[in-house]
Amino acid sequence: MWVGLFVLVAGALLVVTVFALTGTWGRKTVLYRTYFKFAAGVQPGAIVRYGGMKAGRVDQVRVDPADPSRIEFTLRLRPEIPVRQGSVARISSLGALGDNYVEIAPGSPQSPLAVPGSTLGSVEYVGLDDIEAKINDLSPLAQNALKSLNQRLGELQVTIARVNDLLNDQNRANLSATMADVRGMLEENRPKLASTMSNLEAMSAKAKPLIDDFKKTIQDADTALAHVDATLTENRADLRQSVEQLRQALTGASALVDQLNRTVNYNSDNIDETLENIRISTDNLRELTDAIKRRPSTLIHGVKVKERTPGGGENE
Repeated sequence: MWVGLFVLVAGALLVVTVFALTGTWGRKTVLYRTYFKFAAGVQPGAIVRYGGMKAGRVDQVRVDPADPSRIEFTLRLRPEIPVRQGSVARISSLGALGDNYVEIAPGSPQSPLAVPGSTLGSVEYVGLDDIEAKINDLSPLAQNALKSLNQRLGELQVTIARVNDLLNDQNRANLSATMADVRGMLEENRPKLASTMSNLEAMSAKAKPLIDDFKKTIQDADTALAHVDATLTENRADLRQSVEQLRQALTGASALVDQLNRTVNYNSDNIDETLENIRISTDNLRELTDAIKRRPSTLIHGVKVKERTPGGGENE
């Protein structure tokens, strides 16, 4: 009997101690909810931390009735914990061998406090298996990168060998001699270069006034063109009238030339006949002139013509 009574008292003390340690007896708490795809072995009673410090415990872990693909966590926290609307829950652990717990990030100080019973955002848990799977996925890429790196190293070795071949003792000596020659040429021609630069500066100084004069000439030309445009605009009616009169004069001259051509064509036959008569008269005059030249006496005595009788011969 005494043994049974002792067991009952010890059990009651144990229950009271558990409730006292968990803070669910005799202390007010606040509930929040969050959801994860993977529970990572977290059980009810697991610690909930806020910014790394103990803030409460996990009250319940169950499959979400509305979405069987995720796990619903009910978190019981102390009321003084300033959980904000931007706070995010994640599953974490203090070490490689430590138990997993729920960590709540503090969030932004400007965010308002979360309403009790509201749902907090979450970040999915990444375990060793997930890391190993990602490493396995990256393994082909790493192997390809190593192959490419080996090829580049081989090409780099070839390049270094070529550079060493180019920078042998003879080429270095030739390069040193060339640099010395260049230095000597620069030192020798330094006064000429300075003189050339001085001449260029003087030419630049002289070119500036010329450019200014050219700009001024362009401005004057623009002004003159503006005046010409204004003059043409003002006298446009007079110019149009003058052009019209000139066009009429040209039309009259063209008609006069056409009339002259018709007159010449009409009298071309009479002109030809007159010219023919003039030609015959000229031939007769030429014959008369030749006869006078042969017998000038004909101008005084005349020309004797033998008398003729009808039916008879010539009379002496």
